Amino acid sequence: MTTFADLGLSQKVLNAVTDAGYTIPTPIQAGAIPHALQRRDICGIAQTGTGKTASFVLPMLTLLEKGRARARMPRTLILEPTRELAAQVAENFEKYGKNHKLNVALLIGGVSFEEQDRKLERGADVLICTPGRLLDHCERGKLLMTGVEILVIDEADRMLDMGFIPDIERIAKMIPFTRQTLFFSATMPPEIQKLADRFLQNPERIEVAKPSSTAKTVTQRLVAAHNKDYEKRAVLRDLIKVQDDLKNAIIFCNRKKDVADLFRSLERHGFSVGALHGDMDQRSRMTMLANFKDGNIKLLVASDVAARGLDIPDVSHVFNFDVPIHSEDYVHRIGRTGRAGRSGKAFTIVTRADGKYVDAIEKLIGENVEWLNGDLSALPAPMESHDNERGGRKGGRERGGKDRNRGSRHEQPAAAPQEKPIVTEETGVEAVLENTKSERRSDNKKQPANNRGRERRQSPANDDNRDRRRYRDHDDGPTPVGFGDDIPAFMLIVANAAK
Repeated sequence: MTTFADLGLSQKVLNAVTDAGYTIPTPIQAGAIPHALQRRDICGIAQTGTGKTASFVLPMLTLLEKGRARARMPRTLILEPTRELAAQVAENFEKYGKNHKLNVALLIGGVSFEEQDRKLERGADVLICTPGRLLDHCERGKLLMTGVEILVIDEADRMLDMGFIPDIERIAKMIPFTRQTLFFSATMPPEIQKLADRFLQNPERIEVAKPSSTAKTVTQRLVAAHNKDYEKRAVLRDLIKVQDDLKNAIIFCNRKKDVADLFRSLERHGFSVGALHGDMDQRSRMTMLANFKDGNIKLLVASDVAARGLDIPDVSHVFNFDVPIHSEDYVHRIGRTGRAGRSGKAFTIVTRADGKYVDAIEKLIGENVEWLNGDLSALPAPMESHDNERGGRKGGRERGGKDRNRGSRHEQPAAAPQEKPIVTEETGVEAVLENTKSERRSDNKKQPANNRGRERRQSPANDDNRDRRRYRDHDDGPTPVGFGDDIPAFMLIVANAAK
């Protein structure tokens, strides 16, 4: 059996690996490290959670033992699609490079330029960054890339999805053509293959699993649900509650807004939960990840910013609240569990609108995912909507609000409806608004003060509050946004026809 000692790594690196508790390399590490030490270009394809990060960190540490970096001229460059991945790679260099005296600079957004400039002035043996922040430093004249010996493009398929390929092409032109390039990805669609052909010179291809395969240690199930968000949330809560072996879980949503909504919903229902998405500042994102890793929170609701490469080794469950639109994201999401040989479970909530996405996922991974408790045809009758629970307010707002006022003890006969004035260029908006104000003043004079107070007490808003208290156990859907009964004045303006 191959050990790390058989791969050609330096003694300093071997000592650090041993101290970390590792002796047997993963297949991607065993295949990539010897060729990387020979300074060959590498195209590495392996499913997530198989140790791709160490497969380039360890040989880089060995190669960097000779020589030192000069100010603002990094020796190696590692490109990552997200801040979290970049920070994680930096942690790997800290762990495995503890016997080295290398300067590692991390260039990511959310951190001041001044602090990063100070690190660059000391000289960076290893530069880990996101493409955007790297280009910012280059445009400020703070970096010279002509000394880069090794370029690492990690999570290449995610780079493609996030639109970083033009930036990477710009960066590649700044780096010497004679560089060594290490290219890693979990999936290898045709677009990524073309990208690899463009950046790599006679590469050694290491493929330890078929492209887009999922880990065999992960039990996958589809769960049928109705389209309404509050019904999906109820299904998710029930799923979480029946998992006796749930230690912690990541819950994925497609949109950042849905992350925030689902986080608030689970928090209202008493779950230990946090949220992670791209609009959060860097300090909040790192703090949330640390709390999840340390077990301070049990559930983490996240966008796909947490789907790629994050090393949280002992996640027991993954829940896809939304079926991913891009089938490759499914592989990355469920790869957050079942890592390093552990077993895991992944549940995906599916509605009737998600059929084509499920088909694409099953085609990509080459297997059919089993349904839990029956497919969509076995769905029970839909839950009563909140409108029914609240007395049929939708479509009957006037009956629930204004008609109740008319049915009070001081019921007044309904006045004949008045025709609303038509806005034309002759009458003008000002005249209509003035007529409307006059009508309101007249109505207020006719209405007794005690009746006006009673109407305020019986307003639909108060009824809504009572209904919310009555149905606090139900999960409210998204709040509708609109103008209500008041039309803004600017919407009454008549646009002049073009002459």
